Amino acid sequence: MTALLEARDLVKVYPGVRAVDGISFEVTKGSCFGLLGPNGAGKTTTLEMLEGILRPTSGAVLYEGRAPDRRFREEIGIQFQSTALQDFQTVHESLKMFASFYSRNADMEELVTMCNLGELMERDTRKLSGGQRQRLLLAIALINDPRLLFLDEPTTGLDPQSRRNFWGLIEEVRGRGKTLVLTTHYMEEAQRLCDEIVIADRGRVIARGKPAALVRAEFPASVIRLPVGAWPAGSPLPADCEVRNSYIELFSEEVPPVLEALERAGADLGELRVETPNLEDLFLKLTGHALRS
Repeated sequence: MTALLEARDLVKVYPGVRAVDGISFEVTKGSCFGLLGPNGAGKTTTLEMLEGILRPTSGAVLYEGRAPDRRFREEIGIQFQSTALQDFQTVHESLKMFASFYSRNADMEELVTMCNLGELMERDTRKLSGGQRQRLLLAIALINDPRLLFLDEPTTGLDPQSRRNFWGLIEEVRGRGKTLVLTTHYMEEAQRLCDEIVIADRGRVIARGKPAALVRAEFPASVIRLPVGAWPAGSPLPADCEVRNSYIELFSEEVPPVLEALERAGADLGELRVETPNLEDLFLKLTGHALRS
C-alpha cells in the first residue's frame, strides 16, 4: 500500500539530550497510525518534526515521497495536546476565524453536525466542558478538510464516556478517507483505533506492526490474573509469574493446568480472572513497569 507520510532516520539533538535517535516508519494512506511510548520516549518531538514544527537535526520527513512544502501545510490538520483558544469568542466565531487561515475549507454545516457542536455555536469557548472543548478542537483541526490529521493525546483528561464518544468521532473521520497519526497513553484507545503502531522508547523504535499481531508474537493465548492477597501467606509465588498492580499474572496457552496448579497451591480462586493479553501487557513488557517522570 502507498505511504502518505514517511519518517526516515529522524534524529533530534538538544544540548546534552538525544531526544530522537534514528526513528523511521511509514504511514499508509487511509490508515490510523499510532505513535506510542512512555514519558520521555521522544513521541512529541517526533510528532512535531512530522508536523513541520521542529526541524530534524538529521534525517527527513517525506510527504508523498517529497519534502513537505506549502501544499503539505495546506493539507494537514493538527489537534495539539494543548491549544489556547481566543478569549470572549463563541464556538461559531472560533471556527470562522480558523477557517479564514486556509484557502480551502470543509463544509461547515457538515463539520458542526459530525462534531455535535450545533447547540454550542453561540457559547463562549471558556464555558465548554472538557469533552465539548475537544470536539471543537477536532473541528478546528478538520476545518481545512485535511488529507492527513495529527492527533496528539486528544482524549487526555476526558471521562470514560467522553473518551469513548471521541473514539467514535475519530472512527467517523477515518471512515471519510482521512489518514491519521495518533499519540496516546491509553493502550485501549490505540488497540481500538490504530491499524498499525510504533512503540518508541529512549528515542528509538522498539516495536512496530499491527497491534493484535504484536501481542500474539509476544504472549501466549491467555493471562490468568489473581489478587496477591489470594495467594497463601508465606508460600513462594510461582516462578513464572509477574506481579503488577497487586495482581499475580501467569501467561499460558492452556488455562486448565494452571488453574489446577493454583488450586493445589491453596490459592483462593474466587477473584481469579482469565483474559486475553492486550496492548497494555505488551507495552509494559517492552518499556518496563517503573514509573517515569
